[in-house]
Amino acid sequence: MRRYSDMSEDTRDVLAEVGNIGTGNAVSALAGMIGQQIDMELPTIRLLPYQEVPALLGGAEDFQVGVLLETTGDINGMFMFLLSEPFTRQLLGALVGEAPESAAELDEMGTSAICEVGNIMCCSYINALARMMDVKVHVSVPSVCSDMVGALLSVPMIRFANLSDEMLFIENQYHLGELSVVSHILFLPEVDSIEKILTALDLPYET
Repeated sequence: MRRYSDMSEDTRDVLAEVGNIGTGNAVSALAGMIGQQIDMELPTIRLLPYQEVPALLGGAEDFQVGVLLETTGDINGMFMFLLSEPFTRQLLGALVGEAPESAAELDEMGTSAICEVGNIMCCSYINALARMMDVKVHVSVPSVCSDMVGALLSVPMIRFANLSDEMLFIENQYHLGELSVVSHILFLPEVDSIEKILTALDLPYET
């Protein structure tokens, strides 16, 4: 297998199921952190060319907060958790008691809180995948950046441009009372890691 698009439908279904499990675990942890009930819809998982992703995130100039983690061990790659400004404000209001007027104005406490949320969300997916595969995955210390979507996406695009022009795009929609919010996780495993996943799950490499 040389590209993500070579994955069979069975493989995509398995990754989607891992996404369901990981997101469910993440939402339970997040609800405990903010002390509010969170209702979750089934996540949507798509394989997309890089150039299509900014439009689905509100446009290249839309301002969001990104939490980036790198994975090593049996799965090498990168996860990026993206939060819209309304979701960022809602979380910070619940976590630290004060929401900034703009995600560009995150102070040290707000950055730390969002970093922990992103760590929980991404690690829930990673841990679900590692348990299904019975493998070891090490996760880097997360980094947080507030910027336009185009700038946030430039980091994984530059790193993975020589491997694929596609990424796994996981969209989660939550309901916190009357507020509906959306977050996204971008999952970019290296191709040899995808092959390890398929071997561990006894799935064919290609369609």
